Parts: sequence; structure tokens; C-alpha cells
Amino acid sequence: MTVRKAVVILGSLAVLAACSSNTTNSASGAIAVEASDDACKVAKTEASTGNVTFEVTNKGTKVTEFYLYAEGDRILGEVENIGPGLTRKLIVEVTEAGKFQTACKPGMKGDGIRGDFTVKGDSKKSTEGDALLAEATKSYQRYVNSQADQLLVKTEEFVNAVKAKKVDDAKALFPVSRIYWERIEPVAESFGDLDPKIDGREDVIEEGMAFTGYHRLEKDLWESGLQADSEKIADQLLVDVKEIVAKAKSVELTPVQLANGAKELLDEVATGKITGEEDRYSHTDLWDFRANVDGSQAAIAALRPVVEQKDKALVSTLDAKFKALDEALEKHRKGDGFKLYTELSKDEVKALAEAVDALGEPVSKVAEVVSAK
Repeated sequence: MTVRKAVVILGSLAVLAACSSNTTNSASGAIAVEASDDACKVAKTEASTGNVTFEVTNKGTKVTEFYLYAEGDRILGEVENIGPGLTRKLIVEVTEAGKFQTACKPGMKGDGIRGDFTVKGDSKKSTEGDALLAEATKSYQRYVNSQADQLLVKTEEFVNAVKAKKVDDAKALFPVSRIYWERIEPVAESFGDLDPKIDGREDVIEEGMAFTGYHRLEKDLWESGLQADSEKIADQLLVDVKEIVAKAKSVELTPVQLANGAKELLDEVATGKITGEEDRYSHTDLWDFRANVDGSQAAIAALRPVVEQKDKALVSTLDAKFKALDEALEKHRKGDGFKLYTELSKDEVKALAEAVDALGEPVSKVAEVVSAK
């Protein structure tokens, strides 16, 4: 799981907003959102279907994030890791009218400060009449489907090893099974409580939620030893993963969601993997790191023909920065996997962090290029 809950690409629409309505629109025409430690102000709580741009400024003292929820707390859009004094822009394609809830989360915890957001009107989807955009979404959906299938296969192998009390086998399968989760994490995280049930860390799950899923079993395997309920936890993990797989394979994606998801995966690396917080018992963070980068690359690759048509210079920059990050990460290969996080020096961690930051900036531009007319 991410440093709180994270991502997100899913839904037939994606929107970012905040929680009340007193500020004005930004000079760029975007809907201005002002965040603080105890409030959220959005210039408008209503928008028309189509491409919508939000400009979020954090005027508080805590790192914050914003969400739009559909019925059942399904996450339709988010922007995260907005530090104090920073502004983040999010462009989203809204394809359906309806009632939604917005939420901002100071400190990136809890249910957030929520408010109503309304989307009205009818809009032609960006993929209608645009062969490149249509093929981009189809290509990425094929990728999601293939990764979801492998997620189920490898999670079942991991669960069976735990239940058979084959600790060494289970330890070996833990980072492998998570590869497929981490590659499509923005998709998987979109489905309400399923994400924290599967991937929640003990110190970041919501109050009142049980500590379950991958990281509970990680703790059992590496720290506390298998517990009386470990088998039950393993069984539930497989049930939840089966549900995620079914949902992920049936969702309809938009091109902008692909672009936003690519950036969100890099944010996952920056906030969890590069800090060693994600896999704190097994220290297999670099497996997750590699998988997040793979997922980001897959989304950008699907959009490549679109971006090439509109901004060839950006494509060249993306290629160079992905290559640099790949080279930095692959230095830490060890056998079929990677070094443990605890085997990295401070300078090695710093080098990886700098490569992630360098890639994050051009990836953040892709959504704007894709949505440009």
C-alpha cells in the first residue's frame, strides 16, 4: 500500500476537487482549490463534462491530497503529496454527469474534509473519433488485464505457501506476487476499502480497520512468526485480490487517467519505496520500486503515439529520463531480484530519489499534452 492509501486511474471519469467554495478561478482558467490544515476551498463545486483542470494550492502546514469519490467511496481521481506552499495541477476528463463527493486530506490521513461536487451536461468522449486515443486506452487495458491475471496466479501461490507453513517459499513469493499489484496500483487502489484491506500498512490504515493483507502476512513471516489467524488472513487476501482482478478488468479508462496514473506511480515510489517504508519487515522495496516504474512506463508507452504527434521533444525527454532511472535501479539487481533496502547506502538511495524526481517532472506534463486540442 501507499503511504496512506493512494492512486488513481479508474472510473469512467476522474475529477479532482476540494471541499467548499469561496476562492476564485485561477488566471489560467482552472478551478482554483485552496487547501489548509482544517479547510478546503474550491472556486466552483460544479463543472460541465469534458476536460476539467484544477489547480490546487496547499496553504497549510501539512502535506495534503485531494480526491473525488463516486458512490460507495470509489475513487475517481486524486492528486497527492502536495507539500506546504506547493501548487499542483490536475487535468481530468469527465465523461458522465452526476453527484460526487470531494475530499481533501491534510496529513494524508482519514476520510478527509468532504463536500459535494456536481457534474452536468453531456460530452463526447475524447476517444470517440480519435483513433490514437482509442488505441491508447485499449492498449493499456490489455496491459492491465495481463497483469491482473498474473496477480491472481502469484497471489494464490503465495497464499498456498503461507497456509502450508512453508515460510521460506512464502518469503520468496511475497515480492514476486506484489510485482503485479504494484504495476497496476492506480487501478487497484480505486475501489474503496479493498485497497487498504489488501495493501494497508499497520500504521496508516484507517482507525477501526483490521490490519490484513500483504503487509500483515509480511509481518508474520519476517517478524512475529506465523500466527493462529495467518491462514485466515491469507484466505481473505485471495478473496480480495479476486475481487480486484474482476473489477480492474471491467473498468473503462480515459487517456488522461493513463497519464495521471503514470505520475501517481512515480509518487508511490517517492513516498514509500524510496524511503523503505513500504516493505518495512522484508525490505523488498526495490521489487515494488521496479514494478511501479514498469507500470508508469506502460501507461506512457500506450500514450506515446499521441504524445509524439503533439510534442516530440517531450517524448525524447521521457525516453532519456526513463533510461536514466532504469540504469540507476538496475545497478541494484541481485540474482533474480534486487538488493534489500537495508543493503543500500545513503548515497545510493539519494541517487535513486534524484532519478525519480527528474522523471516525475516530464511525466507530469503528459496529461496536459494528451488533453490539448
